[in-house]
Amino acid sequence: MSKLGTLGARLHRGEIGYDFVGKRKIWYGISILITITAILGLTVRGLNMGIEFQGGAVFTTTTKSQVSVTQAETFAQEASGHDAVVQKLGNGGLRIQIAGIDTDKSDAIKEKLATDLKMNPEKINADLVGPSWGDQIANKAWEGLAIFMVLVVIYLAIAFEWRMAIAALVALIHDITITVGIYALVGFEVTPGTVIGLLTILGYSLYDTVVVFDSLKEQTKGITKQTRWTYSDVADRSINSTLVRSINTTVVALLPVAGLLFIGGGVLGAGMLNDISLSLFVGLAAGAYSSIFIATPLVADLKEREPEMKALRKRVLAKRAQAAATGESLEPETSEPSYDDFEDATPAVVGPRNQPASRSRGRGRPSGKRR
Repeated sequence: MSKLGTLGARLHRGEIGYDFVGKRKIWYGISILITITAILGLTVRGLNMGIEFQGGAVFTTTTKSQVSVTQAETFAQEASGHDAVVQKLGNGGLRIQIAGIDTDKSDAIKEKLATDLKMNPEKINADLVGPSWGDQIANKAWEGLAIFMVLVVIYLAIAFEWRMAIAALVALIHDITITVGIYALVGFEVTPGTVIGLLTILGYSLYDTVVVFDSLKEQTKGITKQTRWTYSDVADRSINSTLVRSINTTVVALLPVAGLLFIGGGVLGAGMLNDISLSLFVGLAAGAYSSIFIATPLVADLKEREPEMKALRKRVLAKRAQAAATGESLEPETSEPSYDDFEDATPAVVGPRNQPASRSRGRGRPSGKRR
């Protein structure tokens, strides 16, 4: 068995573990710092909205151009009076995107570009996007996100409880804020592909969170019937028992996305892949982080405020203090709790026990041997 597999088995059995919940204030502080940085980036730099959201025109040359990307950007800016984004295509052609222009002027811009690029105007295709269509796309995206959030909260409240639903919602908002903030800081273009990537990573983040919540729900059945573990202790064990699984699934998901982002977008220059690959890469990493360091510790914080859990914590701490004072040996805290541990122990039988008939059969009888 590999070392990672051995580590995962030991974590699942509770033989070892890391105190995620106990150090939750550190994770909260790190998350707040990253979130503030993302919000500042969003406020100061803003999002580089794609043409689908602003309206404008996209000019694509169907033949190979001898003009560099930098020269094409200069020609496009002179022809339109607006900033332009130029990308080199695989066939050697150019994709010139100019946002915020009046679509009525597209023909004049096309003619000017053809002259500057020394190309027949018929070799340049123009795709026009009106600003009203972009507004509709943006509104539909926000509506879809809001509906998604509401459905998630309702489902988790029914399947688990409202505290877990609130914790999952906070984790989702955390993931969205970080991803959008990274987009603002990096300056990548926001397109419909970006929206698709955001919705995809939200589902993935929920997957990791629900796995931990399901383990936590099973392990906390009848938790108030025992005095060995607090709710936070069991929450910590739930994270540790699913930790290697979360790491494995995250790494496997990140590898192809990293290929799209760094190789497809960076090395090969396929810039159109950047819009979706960056949102997937940042969102997957943030989702895995929030599932472990935000969602479950926040559930533990909310549950520990309940009167029953407060009383349980007092009993557990009192028992530990008593054991420390008397030198009594408690069972190892690293053992994994189960439902059987939370049931009242069966009273020991006092007095003589009747042996089964099969064992007492033949006792006291002569052996049958002749003397």
